[in-house]
Amino acid sequence: MTEKSLAERAHSRFAGKSAFVTGAASGVGRAVALTLAAEGAQVLAHDRDADGLAATAAAAAALAGEVRTRTGDLTSRDECFAAVAEAVGEFGRLDVLGNVAGIARGEHFLEVSEAAYRQMMAVNIDAYVFTSQAAIPHLLETSGSIINIASNSALMGQAYTVVYCISKGAVVQLTRALAMEFLKTGLRVNAIAPGMVDTALTQGYTMPDDVDFSLLQRYIGVRGATTAQDIAELFAFVASDDGRNIHGAILSSDGGMTTG
Repeated sequence: MTEKSLAERAHSRFAGKSAFVTGAASGVGRAVALTLAAEGAQVLAHDRDADGLAATAAAAAALAGEVRTRTGDLTSRDECFAAVAEAVGEFGRLDVLGNVAGIARGEHFLEVSEAAYRQMMAVNIDAYVFTSQAAIPHLLETSGSIINIASNSALMGQAYTVVYCISKGAVVQLTRALAMEFLKTGLRVNAIAPGMVDTALTQGYTMPDDVDFSLLQRYIGVRGATTAQDIAELFAFVASDDGRNIHGAILSSDGGMTTG
């Protein structure tokens, strides 16, 4: 589905609802923000890339809902709390938290610096923890939903992506543990675990020159890459009332990569 056809959607599953979506300047985050807005949501789109956010907002101009933007660095706990507070202040409520922002690298484990390790963990899991802490009090009021973007890498060991696998595995456990802690409330917490998605992140993905590519073949997948819009459609279903019975789930969208 193209951004143009999003404007023609008749669905209104998110009319009167609001969302905070991270990593929304491009890729899956942008697709999620636009898909929710197409179905009536008011969305605060967050990213470090101001130009990308502007493009996301421009693409939402003809949609049923609206997309506002905030630029910032979610590796800061203060920014996580401030951004969520802005979303609630702008829209008066919060119904959906979409933790989408992430980074990925191919690297030799023995060559990973402390700075590179801490950056990966800060973006891929710390930010999810702190946005969740900030958002949950508001989501409890609306019986809202948290959807974390994990990865097939959270569900299988992968050579040359050890730190990435650690960070995404932590996303899976964050999702499951939060789901249990808030089991007796109306809050729902789930994760989507994509395989390869055709986005700028994967298009620019590189590996060290001297890796053993025979170790990587099993991670490529037989069915090829999915699209950001495919992930956004799944996200919207799970976040909507259509997904009301889905809680604590890790939903693979990887073309069968982690099946066997």
